[in-house]
Amino acid sequence: MDNEIVTKFNDLKNKKLDIDITRGKPHASQLDLSNELLTMDVNPLSGSIDLRNYGEPLGIEDARRLGSDLLSAPYENIITGEQSSLLLTYQMILAHYLFGNNIAWKDLENPKVICPVPGFDRHFRMLEDFGIEMLTVPIIEDGVDLDSLKLLLESNENVMGLLCVPRHSNPSGEVYSDNNLKEIFNICKNYSDNFLFVFDNAYLVHDFLPTKNQKPISVIAQEEDVVDMVVEVTSFSKVTFGGGGLSFMAAGGKNLSLIKRIRASMVICPDKINQKRHTQFFKNADDIKKHMEKHADLIRPQFEIAYKALDILTNDIGTYSKPTGGYFITFISIQPIASRIVELCKEAGVLITPAGATFPYGIDPNDNVLRLAPTFVDHNELKEAMDVFVTAIQIAHAEAIG
Repeated sequence: MDNEIVTKFNDLKNKKLDIDITRGKPHASQLDLSNELLTMDVNPLSGSIDLRNYGEPLGIEDARRLGSDLLSAPYENIITGEQSSLLLTYQMILAHYLFGNNIAWKDLENPKVICPVPGFDRHFRMLEDFGIEMLTVPIIEDGVDLDSLKLLLESNENVMGLLCVPRHSNPSGEVYSDNNLKEIFNICKNYSDNFLFVFDNAYLVHDFLPTKNQKPISVIAQEEDVVDMVVEVTSFSKVTFGGGGLSFMAAGGKNLSLIKRIRASMVICPDKINQKRHTQFFKNADDIKKHMEKHADLIRPQFEIAYKALDILTNDIGTYSKPTGGYFITFISIQPIASRIVELCKEAGVLITPAGATFPYGIDPNDNVLRLAPTFVDHNELKEAMDVFVTAIQIAHAEAIG
């Protein structure tokens, strides 16, 4: 092994760093962009509605219309909720598990859901909670590997749906093409007319570089006659404040009835004051776009720092994604060394997302995929963290090849 690399790693350990880049959280400077919400005056009366009281279970009209504008979906198909797109996703999965459209998933023998990988660890944890088997399909440059998707459906029974992040996919950043989405719809609806498509569009407005155009999912769903099979969610968790924004769901037919049913049991009413506050802050989707351009200016340099550090690695060591939006970078090593890299980073005081986290059950079959989240720390900390990460890769790779 190169003694120079070992010496450098030991020097990094001696710095006694304490840097955490495990989660894709906004930097404080991004949160500052929405500070006006903290002091905004809100008239508690909106027409005949007292926003301080119970009522409006689907959200106030202004908030639902904002969601309609954002998702390009009909107003009557929109629910404005709270917290995050993940919470609405969980509620929809719960509704299908307990009640289903034709049959409750809990009453099926071994229900399954397709999960493109690498993917979002919290999606996997959710499905594992319900005992729903996760079938994996690879993500390629323009979306889901369609041949693999067909094979999965041909060889499995009780596949109930597909759950994915279609724009700036978490963690590798792919943007599904319109054609890929159309093919996904056609392949899966031919498998079952009761199939559930759940699109967690958490990064719908999170471009920080020019991104290929993507037709709204609701429009493609209308064209492919699957509106009643499609659920799309998004939120302001990384637009305004984490856990303090709004979430939106577009759903039709029985799925809309199901989400109304489950929320009627678990949510007494939404936070209408917060909804009004946000609709005063954002009048329409154009206001959101302008706000997100400010986020982009803060996020872009973070990714550039990470890219500069990773660029010294050669292709015989590994490759990494260069997303045009979202919050993550994916590193893929040639050797099965992801677990070892995480271990070495921890030794040097840098915490990264655990190996295996981007796969169901925490098991990466090749032990070679890692997720980086460069946004939360300041520039100097990120440079130090990336220095540790790249050095750990070099050491782990040298160990693997002997």
